[in-house]
Amino acid sequence: MCQVGEDYAEPASEEPPPRQPGREQKCVKCKEGLPVVVIRAGDAFCRDCFKAFYIHKFRAVLGKNRLIFPGEKVLLAWSGGPSSSSMVWQVLEGLSRESAKRLRFVPGIVCIDEGAACGLSPEARAKTLAEMKLILQTVGFPWHVVALEEVFDLPPSVLRCFAQEPVETEGAYKAAVDSFLQQQHVLGAEGAGDSPSLAQGEEQLSWPCTQDPQNPQSPDRPPTAAQTEALSRLFDSVKTLTAKEELLQALRTHLILHVARTHGYSKVMTGDSCTRLAIKLMTSLALGRGAFLAWDTGFSDERHGDVVVVRPMREHTLKEVAFYNHLFAVPSVFTPALDTKAPEKASIHRLMEAFMLRLQDQFPSTVSTVYRTSEKLVKAPRDGCAASPPGPRCLLCMCALDIDTAGAALLSQGGPPSLRHRAAVLRLPREHEGLALPGPPATLHLGRGPAPQPEGLHRAADPGVPG
Repeated sequence: MCQVGEDYAEPASEEPPPRQPGREQKCVKCKEGLPVVVIRAGDAFCRDCFKAFYIHKFRAVLGKNRLIFPGEKVLLAWSGGPSSSSMVWQVLEGLSRESAKRLRFVPGIVCIDEGAACGLSPEARAKTLAEMKLILQTVGFPWHVVALEEVFDLPPSVLRCFAQEPVETEGAYKAAVDSFLQQQHVLGAEGAGDSPSLAQGEEQLSWPCTQDPQNPQSPDRPPTAAQTEALSRLFDSVKTLTAKEELLQALRTHLILHVARTHGYSKVMTGDSCTRLAIKLMTSLALGRGAFLAWDTGFSDERHGDVVVVRPMREHTLKEVAFYNHLFAVPSVFTPALDTKAPEKASIHRLMEAFMLRLQDQFPSTVSTVYRTSEKLVKAPRDGCAASPPGPRCLLCMCALDIDTAGAALLSQGGPPSLRHRAAVLRLPREHEGLALPGPPATLHLGRGPAPQPEGLHRAADPGVPG
């Protein structure tokens, strides 16, 4: 019979408790080292494998596109943030003699001081610039620090798109590589008997335009009080934070391109990461800039003609960048931006950023899905405009204006003089062309009074539409 004090439970086993899963997890690449970084679920890397994986991503993007030729001068746009700092460190390591496959271009760094637009005091700006210059001197590349106030001194030529002669990329790249290797072989043969001279020859080949980082070509002139006041009034006149961020981006781009043209750089590298490009894609759609997503988010941006903007960090997520900078002590400088401490709904940029990051937290494939979608965008001109001469461009973003110049010419010829200066013809989007009446392409008349009908262009009779 059952007893009151008797224990009917099974005897406790003397075996040790089972180990929790993940304690014995190994690196997914080498299968030996202990993982220190988990990028995604199931993708755990040890320190060495993560570094090789990170560097391979950077090199693969450059090697796949083949836009940067050996010996070409490339300007690195450095803001002090994590992504651009990691980009500078990748270039620095790629140019070192210990690198397996050395990079063959000549780098320089440009830094834009945006403290006046963000409302920083002169003391805070001086402290930030001192930290940046300390890092720039450590890197050793030629560098240029430019204040945002210098936009008032830019020449009018920055608003023009300089034409660039089309070249055969594949053949030109192979010819440039062969010429570079021949020069390197000649220098190696001349210095074969003397190793110091060989090292000097390699250094001269890699740095044909080296300058003292402490004495850059552009003089370090602080902006005047009048320029700072004018820039502050300019940003104060802009009412919304969204418009301020767009204005700051346009001014920053004009300054970087001016520095590149002044000092002979034909390429500009930016540190846009995969996460930032996905957010930028959604933001551009919300702002109505969907027609130029291929230029805004692609690897290369050729809208400026003589200077091409490239984005070699577009395969790296912000999580990977943060892990790499932490593990390998990549220095960076925190600089407050326009949207620092701003609420979530303060601007379209902040709203889209919060929306994308919240989705990424719940669905880890959100950023990669949006980013892979942007890779499918093609830079193709509008139908019928491929062979026509380039039309007018926007003065802020330098993109081509979507204007039906042929229709505008017909309207100006057929309409009275009073309407020629008051009317504009805009082509309806392709998805709306089905709503137009039969006949010539649908147009939108912005003038006063009835729209003129040029001779020879008459709409087909439609009983459902009054004449």
